Amino acid sequence: MSGRFITFEGIDGAGKSTHIPWFAQRLRELGVDVVVTREPGGTPLAEKLRDLLLHEPMSVEAETLLMFAARREHLDGLIRPALARGAWVVCDRFTDSTFAYQGGGRGVPLRYIEALETWVHADLQPHRSYLFDLPAALAARRRAAARDADRFEAEDLAFFERVRGGYLQRVREQPSRFVLVDSTQPISAVKKLLEESITNI
Repeated sequence: MSGRFITFEGIDGAGKSTHIPWFAQRLRELGVDVVVTREPGGTPLAEKLRDLLLHEPMSVEAETLLMFAARREHLDGLIRPALARGAWVVCDRFTDSTFAYQGGGRGVPLRYIEALETWVHADLQPHRSYLFDLPAALAARRRAAARDADRFEAEDLAFFERVRGGYLQRVREQPSRFVLVDSTQPISAVKKLLEESITNI
């Protein structure tokens, strides 16, 4: 099999991170060379930028630029080399998150995000993106039960509803790339959907 770039997206608390280890293991059982990574992060430098982004106050402009700085480092240091050798890269978030969080949530004009996307990785887009979708209020309850909040997770429900809207707009614009996952379903039902989708990537 040739390399494939697969991303898992959704608001914090949607459950995507729960399913990535299982999904990657299922691919390995099928004989696929799998690299699991995340954004922001994935390389030593990008992980340092992640820590800044999650915990340090900053302007929305700096936040957006740092996201793409980390992304470029991630692409050059991990994602592109893995794809070049034929691996499947499974990534927890990618540029759809920037459109949703910085665009939808923070209100950064989409034309600026589009320009950065073109500059940083216009030639590389995910082959498949799974969007784990659920109401912001339910996601907030899940987050509160699971962990302490970082700088993004501490935002209010209105912010996360805007983020959710940003994601759903991406699905409307690029329906052939996305699989919309109803994340209110039981874990077993989501696993079944993911299992059935693997052969079509």
